[in-house]
Amino acid sequence: MPIDAKNLKILIEGELATLSDDRVIAHIRSMLIEPYVLLRYWDYGEPGQQYPCWMVLRDDHSGGEVAYCEYGFGPRCPWGLVSSGSEPKYQSMGMDSGWFTSFLDAFFDSFACLELPIWRVFRTEPDGTRTAVTDEGAWEPTWSLITIFGAATRPNATIAVVASITACADDMLELIRRTGLDSFEYYFKQQPFPD
Repeated sequence: MPIDAKNLKILIEGELATLSDDRVIAHIRSMLIEPYVLLRYWDYGEPGQQYPCWMVLRDDHSGGEVAYCEYGFGPRCPWGLVSSGSEPKYQSMGMDSGWFTSFLDAFFDSFACLELPIWRVFRTEPDGTRTAVTDEGAWEPTWSLITIFGAATRPNATIAVVASITACADDMLELIRRTGLDSFEYYFKQQPFPD
């Protein structure tokens, strides 16, 4: 399928259809923009080399965007996190760690998802049992609770901030199925509890 604005919207809608949390869907939709092409610098080729990238989502809060590009890191990883800055130094495609196989992978790796009140602190026991130890909240206030729970834990347990199981279990399971990952670790920002 040739990529154009219409087909990009179809791809994004297909991924949004896999989500079950209306808060996440509404948040993403509020940042979607009419897709347009912008030439971005490819830092791994000839000096000045550029590729056409389709801008599809803009996060005005962080100054980031989600782009789609069939070149460079695409077609394997065509969805990338890029800056929305207009100065030439911000017009690079960036590093490979900012490019993903799906739109939702890019979104969940961006700052745009941190505002959502879907994050909880979970304790993971050595046997793999996970227990939510906080209510849902935005990323920053939830992450700040890690030290509180870290001081009162059992040896060899870990603590993680993860999208709420009650809010996003279906969404995470679907992403795990699509990416071939075998655990929720993909979404964790893990920190071992101190002994």
